[in-house]
Amino acid sequence: MNLLDFVFPKVCLGCGREGAYICKNCLNRLPQLPSLCPICEKPSIDGVTHTRCLSPLALNGLISLWPYQGVVRRALIGLKYKFASEIAKEITVYLTAKLKHEPLLNFTDLILIPIPVHPLRKNWRGFNQAEIVGQSLAKYFGWRFCPDFLLRKKMTLPQTGLEGKERIENIRGVFTLNSSYKPLITNHQSLVLFDDIWTTGSTVKEAAKVLKRSGISTVWGLTVARAV
Repeated sequence: MNLLDFVFPKVCLGCGREGAYICKNCLNRLPQLPSLCPICEKPSIDGVTHTRCLSPLALNGLISLWPYQGVVRRALIGLKYKFASEIAKEITVYLTAKLKHEPLLNFTDLILIPIPVHPLRKNWRGFNQAEIVGQSLAKYFGWRFCPDFLLRKKMTLPQTGLEGKERIENIRGVFTLNSSYKPLITNHQSLVLFDDIWTTGSTVKEAAKVLKRSGISTVWGLTVARAV
């Protein structure tokens, strides 16, 4: 047993069964998550933004794999706040299996961009959970991975605990484009913003606005879970 196993014993965070942080039985107990338009949050085929909802700065679609409940909720909380980065490996295995049937695989020249955290928070936590999982996803599917495509300009309050309007104001204007990536911005380029949880969508939507203003034509959101 190594130090990590001692501090965070490898038992299922849902049922306590030994061997893994996320067991298949607990994952299979979660209800199916319906695909929604990220703007009006009404049903949409494959999570594509409705034509009537699509504005110049809006996300083109959203894919969230599980409801923010049960073992997935506990795993993401553990990943973010308990420094258990090993959980990311298990999340990635399940994500890759589920994403094989999603429309993102139809894109060419796709770039995956994890939502950045402020450098001070990353230094304190030791990692950016979206970056760790996103890098593994990109490698598996052969996507380009650019963790510093967007930069976080200022520290903000954690979004957890804030209400909808507070979340929007808290995150407004915090992202900027890394100027070194400007040569990659072409009208045919497709980008995916990756984050762990979609609650109100304010963080991913704010990041999408920065990318769209920079000339990106297609921006999708991808999250592990979505609050229901």
